[in-house]
Amino acid sequence: MLLIALTVMASCKKDTDPADRDFFVGTYSGTITYNDGSKNISDDDGKVRVVKTGETYSFIFGTGIPDITGVKFQGSGDTYASIGDGLTGISVNANSLKILVTNSKGSWTANCTR
Repeated sequence: MLLIALTVMASCKKDTDPADRDFFVGTYSGTITYNDGSKNISDDDGKVRVVKTGETYSFIFGTGIPDITGVKFQGSGDTYASIGDGLTGISVNANSLKILVTNSKGSWTANCTR
């Protein structure tokens, strides 16, 4: 139990880079937006919780914005880019989170710091 508590606390430290951990939970604050054609949400004081388990990331938005889940970064590092079913660019490190995702479900952006 103590080991689990220590792991969670270490994963939440503000200087922890998600790429360096198998388990990570951190909250980033800044401007977030979402648009699906019928719904347009923008929050200049928004929050995104980043959860990493193993190699899979989830980006949990507040303000009624749908979450982005099941993201696996290619190679090593903290930037994910994909061209195919839409456009995806996500960069996350200990200090910042930047998201530009556009696909058939909508468009998400985030420009956040921790």
